[in-house]
Amino acid sequence: MEFVDSPELTPEEVEYFRKKLEEMQQKIYDDSGETVQQMKTSNKGFPDPSDRAHLEAESITTLRIRDRERKLLKKIQEALQRLEDKEYNICEECDEIIRKERLDARPVTTLCIDCKEKEEQIEKAQHP
Repeated sequence: MEFVDSPELTPEEVEYFRKKLEEMQQKIYDDSGETVQQMKTSNKGFPDPSDRAHLEAESITTLRIRDRERKLLKKIQEALQRLEDKEYNICEECDEIIRKERLDARPVTTLCIDCKEKEEQIEKAQHP
């Protein structure tokens, strides 16, 4: 999408971000439904212990992914609420505008690029 060169979001941009967030949300719902279906239908009666171990390892990996997606889903819902409250492109740290290109790349972000970089530097210093 071509963004308007202004700090405020146009109605078209609001709709663009809403649709993007809703599509991300729907994909998570769809993937989680597929995971549940696969886990219900997968054959757990493997006589070979290595086959059973492989299936269990795959299941654990899938569940970790779904857990991360559950956390992302919460961020998506919060972003949709910020969009509704007209606070979507406001940095929660410094109250400056988050650039539209950043929001396009990371629709759930709550920090402008400067604040995010500061946060990462602090994390890096704490965990060398």
